[in-house]
Amino acid sequence: MRFKDNGRRAALASLAATMFMAGGHAQAQASSDKPLRVIVPLSAGSTVDVVARAMSAQMAKVMGHPIVIENLAGAGGMTGTVQVVNAPKDGLTIGMVSSNHVINPSIYRKVPFDSLNDITPITVIGTVPLVLVGSSVVPARSLKELIALLKSKPGTLNIGSAGNGSVLHLAAELLMSEGGVDVKHIPYKGTGPLAADLLGGQVELGFLSVTAAAPHIKAGKLRAFGVSTRQRSAILPDVPTLAESGLPNYVFDAWIAVIGPAGLPRPVVQKYYADVKTVLSMKDVQDAMANQGIAIIASPPEQAAPFFKAEFDKHAVLVKKSGATAD
Repeated sequence: MRFKDNGRRAALASLAATMFMAGGHAQAQASSDKPLRVIVPLSAGSTVDVVARAMSAQMAKVMGHPIVIENLAGAGGMTGTVQVVNAPKDGLTIGMVSSNHVINPSIYRKVPFDSLNDITPITVIGTVPLVLVGSSVVPARSLKELIALLKSKPGTLNIGSAGNGSVLHLAAELLMSEGGVDVKHIPYKGTGPLAADLLGGQVELGFLSVTAAAPHIKAGKLRAFGVSTRQRSAILPDVPTLAESGLPNYVFDAWIAVIGPAGLPRPVVQKYYADVKTVLSMKDVQDAMANQGIAIIASPPEQAAPFFKAEFDKHAVLVKKSGATAD
């Protein structure tokens, strides 16, 4: 909505603020011509960024409100997330974060905010399945054979990741813990170099997202040993889960969630959750999610908060076992 009269604009803005403080967020939002900032604390082209942009057009229609996506990458996502944490509690700034949000406190000596208490979890959008793959130099053809191989040659095979304390690193740590095996960790600076060296045989094993790995698996250039999630991935339906294949307690999800600053009023949180859930039910958005291998959850806010705490605790244990640090 645009206003030609500046006095009328000011009066309506004041009225909107009054309604917002009384819990009338929907009316306040409709009266504002300020855009909603969606901060993505990761680089353009990342899975989180792709999801944010896939949802933004429909979110703008559902909310009747302009949306601006800002990529503020750096420090494992902390550079952008601090902007969400310090944002006014007016409902005009939210963030879309990944699992790194709850991993960072365990791998950085100093985090400029409390990852649990300085945010308001709004919803967990969905999970991103990973797949354990091996290069062509690995003779094992199944997870059972791989575990036997690793036990026979402890510490001699390599497993790459996107960096110390990354989701891919912690997925590998859980593999070692559940499988009772010792594999040498090789940290890379991102998934691109890791994938290249897996294809070239310079590193033997690694976890990749199902979307990144699927073309190479189907082309026979990488061998899939199992998917990390509780259910199989629709992108790789013939690849069993690691739990199915011999590690019954192995479950590891990468995930994407929507957060706001701490103290965001409940009506604001519920309105955002309802809008996000509506958008996630739309076919074009579901298709975009499926193309990224994302299993939609759309958990309500009351489930999102304990989920964050459980993930925080789980990753802290894995980081401690690994000795990983990003400093």
